[in-house]
Amino acid sequence: MDTATSSQLPPGGLPAQRVDAQGLAHVDLRAVLALALPLVANSAVQTILNLTDLWFIGHISTTALAAVGSVNWLVIAVVLLLSGTGMAVQTSVAQAYGARRYARAAQATWSGLWGIACVVPLFFAVAASSHYILAPFGVGHEIEDTASRFWLPRVAGAPLGVAVWAVLGFFNGIGHPRTTVVITVIVTCANVLLNRIFIFDLGLGVAGSAWASTCAQGIGLASCLYVFLSARYRRDYRSHLMWRPRAALLWTQFRLGFPMGVTGASDLIGISLFQLMQVRLGAVDGAATQLVFASTAVAYMPGVGVSQAGTTLVGQSIGAGNRAWAMRVGSYVTLMAAILMGGIGLGLALAGPWLLPLLLTAADPASAAVVQEAAMLLWMCAAYQFFDGLNIGSSFCLRGAGDTVVPGVLVLVLSWFLFVPLAHIMMFAPGGGFLHFLPGLGYGALGGWIAMIIYVLLLGSVLFGRWRMGVWQQIRLGS
Repeated sequence: MDTATSSQLPPGGLPAQRVDAQGLAHVDLRAVLALALPLVANSAVQTILNLTDLWFIGHISTTALAAVGSVNWLVIAVVLLLSGTGMAVQTSVAQAYGARRYARAAQATWSGLWGIACVVPLFFAVAASSHYILAPFGVGHEIEDTASRFWLPRVAGAPLGVAVWAVLGFFNGIGHPRTTVVITVIVTCANVLLNRIFIFDLGLGVAGSAWASTCAQGIGLASCLYVFLSARYRRDYRSHLMWRPRAALLWTQFRLGFPMGVTGASDLIGISLFQLMQVRLGAVDGAATQLVFASTAVAYMPGVGVSQAGTTLVGQSIGAGNRAWAMRVGSYVTLMAAILMGGIGLGLALAGPWLLPLLLTAADPASAAVVQEAAMLLWMCAAYQFFDGLNIGSSFCLRGAGDTVVPGVLVLVLSWFLFVPLAHIMMFAPGGGFLHFLPGLGYGALGGWIAMIIYVLLLGSVLFGRWRMGVWQQIRLGS
């Protein structure tokens, strides 16, 4: 067993377990909340960061908002696709921690960082290819040009953000999410200040928002490494000694993480194409959809926070050798995420008419139309939020168990071969859009959102079914 202080072990031997007077084991809600609430707070800070970016961009123009909306999800999809080794850190760390292999947890973190370093040239290549990526979608010259100015610095600087995810995955995996919150607050404060400087003081417009995000993530990475290499973690996890790359561990991280990236990227590429379809309908539809996606992050990000707790608890339970407990605690967390997201989604729909105008400039003549459409679309989002919670909770718990390949295939099939063509058919008249070989019903933005509801209901049901099947109980990660 790796050297560490005994206080690091999960109480009672298993995470979030409470044994009553009769000797029966229960999921300890207080222990779950002790882990989940800081992660929810971290997601809330992330939401503030996203809404701040939206506020700054929305005060440039409706065109700027539509342009960033046309590529925002695609940027995230690219980042996810190339960041698998970083995303796998939390799973590897949680399982190592549950098995009391503390130095192995630090080693997994360094492996994630080495994996990210290997794909930096790919990030740069994609960053330089915005025209070739956007041109086929016919979003208009002005929007494409504006989106390209945002794309280059945002994608080129993304490895810094991915490295931050990797190190924060270490803190989450060992059950120290408060560190994650503090570092995210630092990143958010830096981003707010830098947005103001780059967008308005330096006059860089939407490119300034991207540069602000890149610089803020650089500050975040420096903060992460400062804490990771501090005396406490050097003593307990040997974080300063485990930096040397090992090919076997890099390969394990890649096998685990690449499907995670594919899962997220498949979903978000579908969402990106959906957003591009909305922009193709017009700037108002594109801006309204971007406004709704950014607003519903208020439900999505807390759901992610709770679900991240599921990754840690499931991984630690498996590392401790109790897969039955992993099933129980993972199911508990997934339902928590679904109920939380469903409730927040309903509240957002009710508050939409008052919330949405705050995110746009009244001087833009299109603002009233954007707000009216977005307020209606928030009710459509409320219809699927519970199932999106099942989707996110199940996905993160499956990550904690190392079950990533089949979920990745399921998401890819549902997103690319169901959602995207269905949304295109529902939105455009025959011969419209950019997939001309498909039939068209011409229901406009409303038709696209009906397709979204169908997609999320199926996605949540399928992934929750995969989790409950328990196939993941046969998976063993490399030592």
